[in-house]
Amino acid sequence: MIAIKNIGGFFVRRAKHGHPREMCPRKLSQQGFTLVEMLVVITIIGLIMGLIGPRVLNYLSESKVKAAKIQLQSFGGALDLFYLDAGRFPSTSEGLAALVRPTPGVAAWNGPYLKGGNVPNDPWNNGYVYRSPGEHGPYDIVSYGADGQEGGSGVAADISLDNLTSAKNE
Repeated sequence: MIAIKNIGGFFVRRAKHGHPREMCPRKLSQQGFTLVEMLVVITIIGLIMGLIGPRVLNYLSESKVKAAKIQLQSFGGALDLFYLDAGRFPSTSEGLAALVRPTPGVAAWNGPYLKGGNVPNDPWNNGYVYRSPGEHGPYDIVSYGADGQEGGSGVAADISLDNLTSAKNE
């Protein structure tokens, strides 16, 4: 004689001696998915990722460019404060580090001028290039973009304060 008992959502069939012989789900009509159904679902997911994936990656790279522009503007504001206190901009050799650490020869240093106590890297983890005097003003700050090399186009294009101000005027 076989006894059927419901244990935790499963029916357990017990033989005459009381040992479980077989466990089966509550609904015997729904055994699982067929291979064809699984392949169809995987294909649909692949198509969606193929269409949406590049757009998401493009937004991600555009957001890094925007973050670099915001950091450049922040550096510009910090350099203006440094100028008001010291009467000059940091030299190329002093670099942006003069915004977070006192530099020799600047008695009126009232920094740090950047939050966090360090100069952040650009969103691609490369250092910003600072020159004073600059080619386009009292200083230039440049991020070489995604490729980390001078020049480039698209996401790899150089980002500088000069590019930001000329883009606003157009």
